[in-house]
Amino acid sequence: MKEIMIATSNAHKVEEFTQMLAPLGYQVRSLLDLEEAIDIEESGTTFEENALIKARTVHERLHTAVISDDSGLAVDAMDGAPGVYSARFLGYDTDYATKNQYIIDQVKDKERGAQFVCAIGYVAEDGSEHVFTGIVRGEIAPQISGEKGFGYDPIFYYPPYHATLAEVSEEQKNAVSHRGRALAKLIAFLKGEGQ
Repeated sequence: MKEIMIATSNAHKVEEFTQMLAPLGYQVRSLLDLEEAIDIEESGTTFEENALIKARTVHERLHTAVISDDSGLAVDAMDGAPGVYSARFLGYDTDYATKNQYIIDQVKDKERGAQFVCAIGYVAEDGSEHVFTGIVRGEIAPQISGEKGFGYDPIFYYPPYHATLAEVSEEQKNAVSHRGRALAKLIAFLKGEGQ
């Protein structure tokens, strides 16, 4: 079984990546499995830069294949905010219920368009670097809705489903999500690399 390291401590992300990579014969490990923390400075100004910074930092320490994603919500009426600052938006310690309500208030009586963006950085064992980007368009819901998912899912309304991403199953979400789309590109690449 091949091993791949996910440069994250987010248990939700580890779960999503594991669901998609385990069928390909990958044993997924994450920063949660390490005894010693690895400090990563996300100094990039784009999702792509941050994804590669994280993957590169972990690869330099562990010398193994690493994938890392940087993702977030970009709201049209907020000039693309929170964008690369999605996790830090309104402060790291601010809960998502507060962040979500703030965004709903910001787009009141405005255009509600938004997109989730995910860039996955992959640093192969030999150090070569690749980036795969996925985007899903939707709109900001008028209120927080749904118990599934995490982060901004309860306010991201996906018109084809007539629901927020927090109201649909994990399978439905992964089929259309920004992370699912970026992962599909990564998986196609890994399949080609494995031949």
